Amino acid sequence: MSKICQITGKKRLVGNNVSHANNKTKRTFEVNLFSKKFFMPEAGEWINLKVSAHGLKTINKLGVDEAVRRARKEGLIK
Repeated sequence: MSKICQITGKKRLVGNNVSHANNKTKRTFEVNLFSKKFFMPEAGEWINLKVSAHGLKTINKLGVDEAVRRARKEGLIK
């Protein structure tokens, strides 16, 4: 499975390593992902999500039910 947050949609970015001599080589900036298990009280079941640190803050703010509903609407969760 790809390294994409299932709540926010954050994914890997591409940039350059720049040396002191101003040489540039490609590099990637990975997302800070966690595999977390959340309990959804409305459905009465546990779900596993790959969530970024920002996604965890979003879940804490909105609640897991609302965050998952928005992610399904945007097509991030099937």
